[in-house]
Amino acid sequence: MIRYLLEPPTKPIGEKRVAFHDLEWPAFKQIQKLLTERTRAKFTYDNGVLEITMPLESHERSARLIELFIRILVVEMGLMIKTMGSTTLDREDLRKSAEPDNAYYIQNFDLVADHTVDLAVDPAPDLVVEVDITNTDIDKDLLYAGMGVPEFWRFNGREWRILCLENGAYVECDRSPTFPLVKKADLYKFLKAALLNEVSAEINFRQWVREQL
Repeated sequence: MIRYLLEPPTKPIGEKRVAFHDLEWPAFKQIQKLLTERTRAKFTYDNGVLEITMPLESHERSARLIELFIRILVVEMGLMIKTMGSTTLDREDLRKSAEPDNAYYIQNFDLVADHTVDLAVDPAPDLVVEVDITNTDIDKDLLYAGMGVPEFWRFNGREWRILCLENGAYVECDRSPTFPLVKKADLYKFLKAALLNEVSAEINFRQWVREQL
């Protein structure tokens, strides 16, 4: 009994992952095409490293609730948005590719609103969100900074990190430049409430945002 009590708590599992190293771009695209037809896996590639992720329930719930949090803020603040979801963001010239949990054009909405995004000519999404509850083999800070994503949110099931691009690298910020209205505590409060009752959490958060404006 004593030995059991001293054992560390089980680490939450939000994703299943497998990584391959030293893969050239054509090999990565072959694997991606083959597995996309057979699985719901997500693919992240950076300079020869391919990580294949299968999200589990805790990952998906967090990702979808953060998506709802963002949607509420956009609507109530009167902003415009183009939602990219997990659209593949390919930059073969940089040897980088990602399928984020959520990606959005907000500040640059007008530049991409009327056509399918082509990252060879269009800017990267203004905001990218990744939920990584288990460890990842790819340094996603370097990945998205290299792709020129201005704002990157990371959530590990406990902590929300807001990363802002400055001089080609991310610095951590206390508040989102896109949504300066909210503090980190506001997201934590929303997630805690939504895990119990999503409908009431949405109603209450919408009302709170309206009161702050």
